[in-house]
Amino acid sequence: MKPMEATQKFITRFAPSPNGWLHLGHAYSALTAARAAQQAGGRFLLRIEDIDIGRARPHFVEGIHQDLEWLGLEWPAPVMVQSTRFDAYQSALDKLRDEGLVYPCWATRREILAAIEDKTKRGEDWPRDPDGAPLYPGLYRHLPETNRKKLMWEGGAFCWRLDMAKALALIDTPLTYTEHGAGHAETLPLDPAAFGDVVLARKDVPTSYHLAVVVDDAAQGVTQVTRGQDLKAATAVHAVLQKLLDLPQPDYLHHALVRDTSGRRLSKQAGDNGFRELRQQGMRLEEVLALLPPPFGDN
Repeated sequence: MKPMEATQKFITRFAPSPNGWLHLGHAYSALTAARAAQQAGGRFLLRIEDIDIGRARPHFVEGIHQDLEWLGLEWPAPVMVQSTRFDAYQSALDKLRDEGLVYPCWATRREILAAIEDKTKRGEDWPRDPDGAPLYPGLYRHLPETNRKKLMWEGGAFCWRLDMAKALALIDTPLTYTEHGAGHAETLPLDPAAFGDVVLARKDVPTSYHLAVVVDDAAQGVTQVTRGQDLKAATAVHAVLQKLLDLPQPDYLHHALVRDTSGRRLSKQAGDNGFRELRQQGMRLEEVLALLPPPFGDN
């Protein structure tokens, strides 16, 4: 994993997925990234993370541009679009596969849950990852190569998983990263093993969020990843991939999340309205910004 050059120009990014309208949480994230770039005399980039091609829609991409322009933000063109970069992700996956660090897994969600349930019935306290999901129980981790070739030939649906134990044995050094916040930077430890054998790609899409984001951040020369606290734990996975792929490790700023009056964080999945609806209702920019946490709002 290459350290960032001390003299490298500051670059950060806002990287939304075009599967819904941007909500106030996105506005806060984009403004936080742009503000960091302005304070550092650096660059603010926009990246469209549309690897979920089944849910991505062109009108949401157009909406992202319109909403960010309404916030007064600017970014250089052309904008990186992930769906045009599957070859780059495939190359990264091939490198890991050639080194024996990933393996194909045909386990369905039902099979995984059944295996975990069987273990818990026998008294095992099955672990969960930092996001709360039960760890993959390794059903296909040690499958003999002849069996793997047979299953590959049969053509069933599978995904590629990172063999986390192999990866960490190869790295053989504690992983850390630099977190910026509260006006200072600190070096924090990482625990990638807590995520187990994460999925890096699927048969139909040669990447995952984890793989694509580290490849793209390196390609764009990002020196600081600016994103929400909900993705802070994932930094451990990203640090492993950066090390294995010999990519630079950027610094990180994980900002607070925008929440509703009940304390629930805003999300597209929950159906939270986009802030474009607020402006279409006649709210001025100053009024929308006032709904955000400091330093942009008065909350």
